[in-house]
Amino acid sequence: MSRELILAFWKAMATNDFHHASRWLDPGFEYYMPQTREYLRGPEAFAALNTAYPAAGKWRFAVRSVVADGHEAVSDVEVTDGTVTARAVTFHSVENNLIRRQVEYWPDPYAPPQWRSQWVRVVDDFPF
Repeated sequence: MSRELILAFWKAMATNDFHHASRWLDPGFEYYMPQTREYLRGPEAFAALNTAYPAAGKWRFAVRSVVADGHEAVSDVEVTDGTVTARAVTFHSVENNLIRRQVEYWPDPYAPPQWRSQWVRVVDDFPF
């Protein structure tokens, strides 16, 4: 059940109507970004933040993976506005068929260390 909820949430996010997408969030929704230590509370604040984000165009979302177990799920999503491309790795907690909490990481890509080159190759998309 959690997997379907998370997929529905990302599908709603892809409409770029973030007030619509916030309908998948619990009224007591909490959102935390550990890398910047930012905390947000409530679906309205989530919708307002995403609506105000200074994007170059409409956001597109490519769900790479969703793993769910009971009331917990993790999603790996590629996000782009046509100029910026990023990954969002989100840990979701589900209560009463709504997303209650999200802890989200936006890892920045970096060049691989040269010493590993004998074992690895750089790919634009993971092969599995």
